[in-house]
Amino acid sequence: MNIYPAIDLRKGAVVRLKYGDPDQQTVFGHDPAAVAEQWRDAGAKWLHVINLDGAFDEAGKANWAVLPSLTTESLVQFGGGIRTLADVERALKAGVMRVIFGTIAIEQPELIAQAVIEFGTERIVVGIDARDGRVKTRGWMTDTAVSPTELGKQMAAIGVRTINHTDISRDGVLAGANVASSSKLAQETGLDIVVSGGVASLDDVRRAKTAVGIEGIIIGRALYDGKVDLKEAMRAASV
Repeated sequence: MNIYPAIDLRKGAVVRLKYGDPDQQTVFGHDPAAVAEQWRDAGAKWLHVINLDGAFDEAGKANWAVLPSLTTESLVQFGGGIRTLADVERALKAGVMRVIFGTIAIEQPELIAQAVIEFGTERIVVGIDARDGRVKTRGWMTDTAVSPTELGKQMAAIGVRTINHTDISRDGVLAGANVASSSKLAQETGLDIVVSGGVASLDDVRRAKTAVGIEGIIIGRALYDGKVDLKEAMRAASV
């Protein structure tokens, strides 16, 4: 199982948000490349990098500028404001291994299908971010009437294989990952799921490791607050 240390970027700084709320932001550093190096030194192969400015429909120019410095020695999955095939191409040219679509999966699913054909299944990931059983879009600020399972089945039908599944109610508050919900989504859709949101301890990693359909787990605030040691998490994921 893969471990994905999270690097969330806001105007070029590394931050964490509570519940995805931009008004509840904590800054953890102004040198994303140094943070990436820290996680690499602890053994991380992958990084989960999010352009929060893009997710909130802002330009995210500073975040795009630092992206190549994060991809030189790490496998990176990158998302936030990915709205067009040109955005995918731009990210891949910056060295990104996998590109994450979010909002567009709801608004323009045909574009996801096109991206899978053009860039390959292994390069395209869809983020399904939900609260109270409903998917949210536009940086988690907009509600939809779509359930994670409905969207997951639609994405599977057009060739998507991997989903980042976030329980927004747990994100950034160390409430414990909702592994059961992510595993249920995997079983209902046949997709490989990366668990996201609320990781608080190594117990979350161990539960994800033994759950059906879980490809990996994203760890954010727990790393930055020192609640989880990345080296220990890597060991727990490989046992």
